[in-house]
Amino acid sequence: MFVVATAGHVDHGKSTLVRALTGMEPDRWAEERRRGMTIDLGFAWTTLPSGGTVAFVDVPGHERFVPNMLAGVGPVPAALIVVAADEGWMPQSAEHLAALDALGVAYGLLAVTRADLADPGPATARARAEIAETSLGAVPAVAVSGLTGAGLPELRAALDRLAAQLPAPVVDDPVRLWVDRSFTVRGSGTVVTGTLGAGRLRVGDELELAGADEPVRVRGLHSLGEARPEAAAVARVAVNLRGTPRDRLGRGDALLTPGRFHHTDLVDVRLAGDPAADLPATLTLHVGSAAVPVRVRPLGPDTVRLRLARPLPLLVGDRALLRDPGRHHISGGVRVLDVAPPPLARRGAAAARAQVLAELDGRPDLAGELRRRRLIRAGALIRMGVPVHAEPVAGDWLSDPAHWRRLGERLTEEVARHAREHPLEPGMPVDALRQRLALPDRVLVEALVRPPLRIHAGRVGAASANALPEPVALAVQRVRAEYGDRPFRAPEADRLVDLGLGPREIGAAVRAGALLRLADNVVLLPDALDDAVRVLAGLPQPFTLSAARQALDTTRRVAVPLLELLDRRGATRRLPDDARIVVT
Repeated sequence: MFVVATAGHVDHGKSTLVRALTGMEPDRWAEERRRGMTIDLGFAWTTLPSGGTVAFVDVPGHERFVPNMLAGVGPVPAALIVVAADEGWMPQSAEHLAALDALGVAYGLLAVTRADLADPGPATARARAEIAETSLGAVPAVAVSGLTGAGLPELRAALDRLAAQLPAPVVDDPVRLWVDRSFTVRGSGTVVTGTLGAGRLRVGDELELAGADEPVRVRGLHSLGEARPEAAAVARVAVNLRGTPRDRLGRGDALLTPGRFHHTDLVDVRLAGDPAADLPATLTLHVGSAAVPVRVRPLGPDTVRLRLARPLPLLVGDRALLRDPGRHHISGGVRVLDVAPPPLARRGAAAARAQVLAELDGRPDLAGELRRRRLIRAGALIRMGVPVHAEPVAGDWLSDPAHWRRLGERLTEEVARHAREHPLEPGMPVDALRQRLALPDRVLVEALVRPPLRIHAGRVGAASANALPEPVALAVQRVRAEYGDRPFRAPEADRLVDLGLGPREIGAAVRAGALLRLADNVVLLPDALDDAVRVLAGLPQPFTLSAARQALDTTRRVAVPLLELLDRRGATRRLPDDARIVVT
């Protein structure tokens, strides 16, 4: 299907031409037919000579209804510009053309109507000259008469050729269906219509209503007046929604593929039109079928920040236009550069931001986004419209490679600094590192740790389990020298102090595996457990505490906590009479 929107001055015969081409009445309201003037959007379709189908979105031409016109043109890829031969180029011809240019519409056709009333030559020449200066460029022109039918075959053929020029629709893209009409059908419920510009819809699909938390489900689909199990872009579609009240949505809302769009009320854009400095503080942003008031903050000569009155599902690269409704003036087209811009809190931030935006062209760029954002989740980029084809650094986090290298270097530096300032601690806590590096997720810290560092017990430190501050290492050596031949004799508290082992030093040695703590101020060398099991296994089984103490040549102060530790580790088992056996 090929979808085209009409454009042109009021009373230049847009609806008459659509009626003559399709045999259908595009004016839906009785008042429109009574007044002979289109007020709202109309829809009709017909088969072209090639066998393809063209669907028309017929828009009003009166200046009072420009917002309605923009709602119809916004999602449509091509335009049929209508100019009357007997009146020629008129103010609304210019405004409609300015809207098409602002939206970047690049495919179009000129129909000079009422050719039975005047020579179409002058009107054709003027209109083609005006159109050539816009995004549409040079367009074919056909002189027609909706009254007599003259030129209609030529216009149908020209529409066929225009359809063949359009780029192939992207049916694998996520759906963003801008709603241009909503109504209730008795027995079916809420129905919405729109132009499906990309993606594919199927009966039973679950969609997301922009700005709402609840999902909606497709109960039925119609296209060109027929029920269909699915519809693929580009197409005019009517979507019957299951269980969704009519008052929940209307023109300017959007149905979305869940989780694929970023809802934002703050965007940075490039402006093509009036100078940014000359824009009023408030304008209306037209995108898709939506019209939303915005506050304007100029940044650079052609870049502005827009604060939207309500969030919209926008993507990097989206085209829209700014209009001053008070002056009936299109201020210019905009191209979305950033849908999640940083705050401008510091002096000079706006100027710095303008320099960044000057380098952007509105095309999604993964490398550029990573360079600017440094760290971001893959899903966030996808919802901005940026394709992701890079491997995450951790979880679903992506990082700019240079930034990731710098983070690794900083982590090493921070761990070394912490070791100097806290020599008795076994490493720097992961959460403290996360805060020091300003990282949003501790998995990023874990992914940055490389040998010779390691993570142990929630801390990042030296990979060697025996790494000890030099004073502690020397104290442990003195213990081994003094008690190595008496492995089950524990130094008394005052002797520990003499050896240089206070509570912090003992803790560091225990964490490093250089000492074994049995109880407060009761420590042995780390191989004492295995030695004790071998000695106790040589005793008649079961054995008593007294027998164990004598065999180990130690005191009750050591023997009691030592046996309890062996019990906990399953090396010995305590019997009901308090005797024990070695578990083999």
